[in-house]
Amino acid sequence: MSPSNAPRAEKGMVVALRLVRVIVHLFLGMAVCAFIFPFIGVEARDVHVRNWSRHLLAICNVSVQITSRSSAPRQKALVVANHVSWLDIFVINALYPCRFVAKAEIRSWPLAGWLVEKAGTVFIARGNRRDLRNIFKGLVSTLQSGQRVAFFPEGTTAPQGTLLPFHANLFEAGIDAKVKVQPYAISYVDSNLKPHPSVDFIGDMTFAQSMMAILRGSPIRARVTILPAMRTEGSNRRDLAEASYQAIRMALNIPQEAASTEEAPDEVAPD
Repeated sequence: MSPSNAPRAEKGMVVALRLVRVIVHLFLGMAVCAFIFPFIGVEARDVHVRNWSRHLLAICNVSVQITSRSSAPRQKALVVANHVSWLDIFVINALYPCRFVAKAEIRSWPLAGWLVEKAGTVFIARGNRRDLRNIFKGLVSTLQSGQRVAFFPEGTTAPQGTLLPFHANLFEAGIDAKVKVQPYAISYVDSNLKPHPSVDFIGDMTFAQSMMAILRGSPIRARVTILPAMRTEGSNRRDLAEASYQAIRMALNIPQEAASTEEAPDEVAPD
């Protein structure tokens, strides 16, 4: 092997080792979900989810930096965040575990799809009105029981530096459950504090391709800004969606002209 190829081979070995560690960690998480979760309560599950998520991020060379512009996040809250990558779920869970609402396609991801389902993720088939109504009722009950529920109102991932319109429908769950809405702003930067090039999960990129890009890339710093919680009493879902959108946009320093000005339609108005 020539001297010029040695660093490349060494990096390849490091990436391969990290991939093996990710796979082993996924199987360990599946074992916990299958054999431990059925016998423990919500608080104990949250501890497992938080620790497992932190370990996964460490394997992927992701550190988390949290800033807060409000008091400590509420246990009983509807968390909304911008959506950049599949990493978002684990970044939030590494801080304050939530019951997530996610698109149905995630269920088909190798290993990870089964794992996030067992960890309490609720999947929505886009355009399925009956499915959304039933899920909405479950979200209200979960919030009323004192748990955090989180979702990404953009409905899909967007490149860093942009923000898609927010769908307003699931904000109704916070109103009905009489809990506050707490926006999170998430970004990923490199060592120069520039948007990290390996994180964007858009277009036709698969979960496996995104995972490999992250494992091959340089260290990632996930920055989470927890914004002031918003009261839902006397509000409607469109006002809450717009207020959350603007709060997250300003926290990410996205100029108005770089954010979409189109209003996202409700997929269905929950009964």
